[in-house]
Amino acid sequence: MKEEDVEGLRIATFGTGPKLVIAVHGITASLMAWQAVARRLPKDWSLVAMDLRGRGHSRDLPGPYGLPKHAADVLRVAEHVGAGPDAVLAGHSMGAYVAVLAGARRRFGKVVLVDGGLPFPPLPPDTDVDARIEAALGPAIARLSQTFATADDYVAFFQAHPAFAGQWTPEVEEYVRYDLMGPSGALRSRAVGQAVREDGRWMQVNSEIIGGALAAIEAPTTLLRAPRGLLNQDVGMLPDELAAAWSARVPGLRDELVPDCNHYTILFDDRCASLVADRLTR
Repeated sequence: MKEEDVEGLRIATFGTGPKLVIAVHGITASLMAWQAVARRLPKDWSLVAMDLRGRGHSRDLPGPYGLPKHAADVLRVAEHVGAGPDAVLAGHSMGAYVAVLAGARRRFGKVVLVDGGLPFPPLPPDTDVDARIEAALGPAIARLSQTFATADDYVAFFQAHPAFAGQWTPEVEEYVRYDLMGPSGALRSRAVGQAVREDGRWMQVNSEIIGGALAAIEAPTTLLRAPRGLLNQDVGMLPDELAAAWSARVPGLRDELVPDCNHYTILFDDRCASLVADRLTR
């Protein structure tokens, strides 16, 4: 992995092949979310991932946040690494929504949305959006206000997460340890709570913009869905009926359910990460 900073934005390149994937992580994640997939790419491919502003080693980049700002950062990274119109754009979770916005603004060879990117139905006018975000993200957002005595304590916190029970791998542990910052005895996540809440709010209230961008993508677009959710529950983040509705509305959208994974393990489980790598490069 080769790391560099682009105007305060941390990017990492996995691999040395000439063919490029530009990959975007989720709402409380980091560029390390893509490491397992990157390691399973063919040798003639490289994957470029970034820490979005407010996360990882880009946490000190200021707001405003919001997905259009992240999409602009993604396009800046793509230009910096010389990604041509044949490069692949990928995003996981919130990163898939960022990829939708970026993919509508310039040509890519392919866009791959991993368990994200489909607009949700508009919220009722009286919805408490912040409460909805807190409830949906659960432990992911709770950890942002917590401190941990040691790195091992932080690892144990993730090992107890329902999504990773029985699914722990060395690559998950690398992802978790990368997220830590602070002094011994008061370690915490690098993700900035304000960034997470602003981005979550933007996603919830801008379904119409996301839908318009999804329809505007000219490149072939693949949606890879996990059948289980953020807490390993039986209903995935993108239910069948939502995927069917958007597949019918967007002719270039190809929907595929990835068996036996949840919202997180779709990027970390050996079989699932290998399938994602295959769909990125096929």
